[in-house]
Amino acid sequence: MIAITSRRDDERLALAALVFGALVIGTTPILVRLAACGPAAAGFWRLLFAAPLMALMAGARTGGVGAPTRAMMLAGLFFALDLGCWHYGIRYTSVANATVLPNLTPIIVTLVGWLAFRERPRALFLAGMVVAIGGAVVMAEAAAPGRTGSLPHVGDLLSTATAVWYALYFVSVRRARLTHSTMRVMLWSAVVGAPLLLATALVMREAVFPATALGWAAALGLGLAHVAGQGSIAWALGRLPASTAAVTVLVQPVAAAALAYFIFGETLTPLQTLGGALALVGIVIAQRGQALIGASGEPAPA
Repeated sequence: MIAITSRRDDERLALAALVFGALVIGTTPILVRLAACGPAAAGFWRLLFAAPLMALMAGARTGGVGAPTRAMMLAGLFFALDLGCWHYGIRYTSVANATVLPNLTPIIVTLVGWLAFRERPRALFLAGMVVAIGGAVVMAEAAAPGRTGSLPHVGDLLSTATAVWYALYFVSVRRARLTHSTMRVMLWSAVVGAPLLLATALVMREAVFPATALGWAAALGLGLAHVAGQGSIAWALGRLPASTAAVTVLVQPVAAAALAYFIFGETLTPLQTLGGALALVGIVIAQRGQALIGASGEPAPA
């Protein structure tokens, strides 16, 4: 009886950490807007400010940060592409669209496993995929005129591309995690990704340095959110069933959309809200189908 109670307490703590991490990550689109610098530059500051904290945490747990593996370097490359596309997406489209569309990642990961490795998904996943993609299309097309950013279709496309890069990042991290700790992998992905984002900012002739004190505070906040948000989610997912990861899908876009409404006055049309809800429900269903594949003993998608 004591063991069961202890296990339930651990699961509740992990669930609380998962929700907390999702809420923290939900603030990052707002911080990117407030950083008062270029999109890629905001990604650079995010990783630069996060790296010292992750180095301290990685060193305290493992006795040193070691050297990066090939998988860690690939993770850094894909994460730089992920942040670059996402931050530009945040600039060009609404915060709600830019937060919902990247969450198509689990669908893309499973599709890659299906097409490349013949890991056939279940019908439940396919149903969820159809609902999610349909909802994403409705959300992108039903936005209120003038309230979606300067180039909404470009922003939506970049936000969707973020899901592809994050899927590749996820696969690389999963490979690196076979032999190294989560914090060490996150650290080296940041060390590799930060110079790539800085180079992108310079090539695109972005404003590299935040122009205001609020911008610097937002840039620092991005670094803290990266460590606290991603760290909490990574810790929680190691202690919860895979299907519970759907909580992050539900909480993060809702938090980001609410903050965008209060800070930037971004509103959603009823049809856009319906499309976003359908997309999130579809992703949850697809994740559930994906979890069932792993639980059944069949090969789970990478």
